[in-house]
Amino acid sequence: MPPLPESARAAQSAPPALCPNCADPLDADDRFCGSCGHDLAAPVPAPAPVPAAQAPPAAPPAPAAERPEEGPATDAFVLAPPKPAGAAQEAGGETLALGVALPGARLSDPREEPPAPEGPVCVACGLGGVDDDGYCEHCGHAQPRQRDHQEQELEGVAAVSDRGLRHHRNEDAFAVATASLPDGTPAVAAVVCDGVSTAYRPDDASAAASTAGRESLLASLERGTPAEDAMRAALMSAFEAVTALAAEEEPPGGVPHHNAPACTCVSAVVTGPVFTVGWIGDSRAYWIPDDRTLPASRLTEDDSWAARMVSAGLMSEAEAYADERAHAITGWLGADAIEVDPHVAAFQPEGPGVIVVCTDGLWNYAESAAEMAEAIPADARVRPLHSARTLLGVALDGGGHDNVTVAVLPFPAAVSRAGFPSA
Repeated sequence: MPPLPESARAAQSAPPALCPNCADPLDADDRFCGSCGHDLAAPVPAPAPVPAAQAPPAAPPAPAAERPEEGPATDAFVLAPPKPAGAAQEAGGETLALGVALPGARLSDPREEPPAPEGPVCVACGLGGVDDDGYCEHCGHAQPRQRDHQEQELEGVAAVSDRGLRHHRNEDAFAVATASLPDGTPAVAAVVCDGVSTAYRPDDASAAASTAGRESLLASLERGTPAEDAMRAALMSAFEAVTALAAEEEPPGGVPHHNAPACTCVSAVVTGPVFTVGWIGDSRAYWIPDDRTLPASRLTEDDSWAARMVSAGLMSEAEAYADERAHAITGWLGADAIEVDPHVAAFQPEGPGVIVVCTDGLWNYAESAAEMAEAIPADARVRPLHSARTLLGVALDGGGHDNVTVAVLPFPAAVSRAGFPSA
């Protein structure tokens, strides 16, 4: 083995008490640290140079008489030394950029925070406000629309509406309400509407129809109108509300809109021992008894191409609904509707259960009454909101290809008192 260098021998003869690398205690004959393996014979590295920012300030320039003679001018750019800390205030707010003072420039203080926006704050960046079009004014992120997911629960009814997983907006709408008949009997209602996506302003159509249908239905019932007549009037009021949207868009001259706002509608109202269902289009209603040994029932017939093929005996139900034309509707609410023929039916079940009213965004994944009964929880009558959420989950788990809206009405009406105001 070659002899150790002089510096190494000196280090070996007088080892440090602590490892210079990890500060672990050393023995007298250690050549390497037992903890970190550091070579104790290695020279200690030189200290790091002091950064320029921490260097002591340069000496002031010599008087002109003592300065050496200046050499010839060169093209080299020399950055002026940093300005002292208080210089910005002394210069009246001027700051330095590459050693040059820019008049009017303002030194930004990193401690300053942007003013808090008035109104809603962006859900993405948390900084910017939200403009009238629903976009962040700071980062441009689109904000969730209010109608993307909605829930409402009243005594005796609950409803949920969701955009689904594929649509860019929710074109469904619902309205739920409670009222009291003249004799004190409680009435509980739900109106569910599905905007026709190929029409103009389908989201406005469904919103207008659901609101108008609910208000008309409750007003008629509170006047003592029989439930079936009140339902027909409500569907016609919904039709008129959607038709009025087309009139708003007519250009000068009164030329009708060629793609008028449109939607479908299904509604149910529980009044004492009877409930009544009304519909136009392919939104549906189902009866699910508490006793699951009893059969569930589909209460509505679609206004659709498939339903017409089946009723005419031209195709079986399986064949018709497998056709790509199956969901082409033959009845709807809108100014360009071919005919408006409200369907109304009343039912008086022998036992308790729930009425499910929904758009095709749900029944596409639970089409038959048996499938709907299997999908809804067994305690649906006592937990209507939970049941509506569960049915929404069935649609989303199935693919969520469409907007999904569902209302659940317990029967008999699950109310604690006979008289209560409309909602």
